[in-house]
Amino acid sequence: MAREQLNGAAYSLHAFAERQDLAAALAGHVAGRLTNAIAERGTALLAVSGGTTPAKFFASLSNIPIAWNKITVTLVDERCVPASSPRSNAGLVAANLLQNAAAAARFVPLYHEAASIEDTWEADSRMLRSLPWPLDVVVLGMGTDGHTASFFPDADNLEKLLDPSSERVVFPVHAASAGEPRLTLSLARIVRAGFVALHIEGEDKRNAFESAMGSETRKPIRAVLDTAERPVEVFWAP
Repeated sequence: MAREQLNGAAYSLHAFAERQDLAAALAGHVAGRLTNAIAERGTALLAVSGGTTPAKFFASLSNIPIAWNKITVTLVDERCVPASSPRSNAGLVAANLLQNAAAAARFVPLYHEAASIEDTWEADSRMLRSLPWPLDVVVLGMGTDGHTASFFPDADNLEKLLDPSSERVVFPVHAASAGEPRLTLSLARIVRAGFVALHIEGEDKRNAFESAMGSETRKPIRAVLDTAERPVEVFWAP
């Protein structure tokens, strides 16, 4: 592990030769942090990202025998699609994480079908506020455009999404590059987490991450590193 700093943003880099080794190591870190949180306050709150990257990590974490009945799992962001859709992050989590030992965890999705994304946002904001904040662990992904969560560079409300002082829990997101509308946790909720991990795979994402760190342009992933209360732990494999 190496402690790195680019343009003032501090982070720790964990590099692995194989993606399965990354998945196992990240799962061990997350399980340890969740266990510590339970010991300190009797419960733990975990937020995870979607897409295809975290499937191996989810499978590794699901088999670790921690006190899953005291853990609440939610999502960093979600596409506004039914859980049965192959593009649903909730569906990915259900199929890969909420299995084996982790089946005992409580899961709180971000998206419920409603008349509009704004209606969904209103309902989910009320529900999410009841969770045991702050987040103990958040595991982010990243796109090659520097987006993380659903903080897309072309989002029409990006400035609000990246406001580290916002008291909102979740925001609706409309961005051409995102495809369908989405819901995302606010940057403020993410950067207050006790442990923030960034899970990236492939040379293209490693290059995109380093470009975002070295650029004067404030891409969304850079905003996370700039405002996180603790250095972000970056897990990467080719």
